[in-house]
Amino acid sequence: MLRPVLLDALGGYDRGQARADVAAGVIVGVVAVPLAIAFAIAGGLPPSYGLITAVVAGTLVSALGGSRVQIAGPTGAFVVLVYGIVQQHGVDGLAVATLLAGGLLITLGLAGLGSVIKYVPYPVTTGFTSGIAVVILTGQLKDLLGLDMPAAPPGFTDLLQAYAGHLGSVDPVTVLVGGATLLILWQWPRVSHRVPAPVVALVAATAAVSLLGLDVETVGSRFGPMAPALPRPHLPRLAGLDLGALIGPAVAIALLGAVESLLSAVVADGMTGQRHRSNMELVAQGLANVASPLLGGMPATGAIARTATNVRNGGRTPVAGLVHAATVLATSLFLARWVGLIPMAALAAILVTVAYHMSDWRSFVAEFSAPRSDVLVLLSTFSLTVLVDLTVAIEVGMVLAAFLFMRRMAEVTNVVAVTAESPAGHSSAAPVPEGVQVYEINGPFFFGAAEKFSETLHTVSTRPRVLILGMRGVNAVDSTGLHALRQLLRRTRADGTRVILVGVHAQPMVAMERAGLLDAVGAEDLAGTVEEALAMASSGIAPTPGAPPPPVSAGG
Repeated sequence: MLRPVLLDALGGYDRGQARADVAAGVIVGVVAVPLAIAFAIAGGLPPSYGLITAVVAGTLVSALGGSRVQIAGPTGAFVVLVYGIVQQHGVDGLAVATLLAGGLLITLGLAGLGSVIKYVPYPVTTGFTSGIAVVILTGQLKDLLGLDMPAAPPGFTDLLQAYAGHLGSVDPVTVLVGGATLLILWQWPRVSHRVPAPVVALVAATAAVSLLGLDVETVGSRFGPMAPALPRPHLPRLAGLDLGALIGPAVAIALLGAVESLLSAVVADGMTGQRHRSNMELVAQGLANVASPLLGGMPATGAIARTATNVRNGGRTPVAGLVHAATVLATSLFLARWVGLIPMAALAAILVTVAYHMSDWRSFVAEFSAPRSDVLVLLSTFSLTVLVDLTVAIEVGMVLAAFLFMRRMAEVTNVVAVTAESPAGHSSAAPVPEGVQVYEINGPFFFGAAEKFSETLHTVSTRPRVLILGMRGVNAVDSTGLHALRQLLRRTRADGTRVILVGVHAQPMVAMERAGLLDAVGAEDLAGTVEEALAMASSGIAPTPGAPPPPVSAGG
């Protein structure tokens, strides 16, 4: 249903829920500020990009989305992708790729593909999510250790080599600030869950650096003072951009954004007992990714951790998400000068913690007990994310998963020969006459199974007088399956063999009729059961012209 849930959530909205939504929205907004700044900086962008994205995406997704509690904004999943695009195509290239991704997300939502996107194979999502976590973590070592080195190179192996060459420049004071921040992040949840650990850690680190006059790099010393200002619309400059080269990154942004936002919505459904509207959520995410770059932001999607924080603190309607966006905006306008005092080591510690939780290493290790083909997809996606590029990792992972799906579809579909000695393909023990061969197809008759079907029938050494093909176990057929049937009919007709189809279900019947195969088979060669087909084969007499065809099973 393409209807924002906000319209339904406001029906019967009371003061008690309003108080809960406002409280939850303020808490999530306070949590979102340091994360938005950290994600932007890690992506090679100024801090303002993250804050603008949190405001714009948070507002649009809450106002127009399909989930009551979704919190949208910049996320760690985009950091690696954004950094690579910025390094290769610049900020304008990132804006164009994000605009294209937004348009693709809108198209997916309008086409009703929201329910399909959720079924991206688990080894693919686990592989690239864990790979992103590794890249984020290694990317923060420069700021966490205070290394005196130029901007980190984009390649993973080049980055490790650069670190190895600058280990002698580790700054003990920076390490102390980063280590203290990490300690607070890990231990504060044992003290209180009401006040988020990132907020406590960031305030403590900033206060300590300012009051003690510690000589460490801060947001202000790297990016200059932040001036409070409302986002202003502007178009990216297309001059000098290779638009064709941005198609791949745009698809990666769209796919990653769709998967993460819908996964976040599913997690929220489990926490609240509600159901989100997948297609409306994709449309809203698309609109957010169109608006964000036009206002000076970066790619956005649903944030699982912030959405969960919203639910745990009582948020139950999109009003909480709107309050979250307003809180980030207010912080940007009235506390901008304080943002410049935040130590870079503290932000790096926050991102290291985000990477640790994102890695979900227990699930990664558990996947090694899965079938070897799934492990192959997992390791391929993980390795390509870390060593090559997230765009390539997602594309290769999806292709590998598609090939595995084809193979498994072929495995679950089988073609069984029914012989006179083994008449198990039909309910009675009626013998199979000489010159008659019976085959049963069990499972979906798709592209992989069609090849198995063709190979099985090509092993037939004799030319039977009648070939009975049982299709009671075939619930669905695609164009490749229809092509295999058409080829079978041509070959058997040339050999003088009669083909009788048995128990054709509704979907295959409609598909065969549209493809013109029913006319090729003939109504006189359709049977409802194998027994009827055997009787027809034994008699060799076709029904009287104009007589109704034998009954066709609709349910097997």
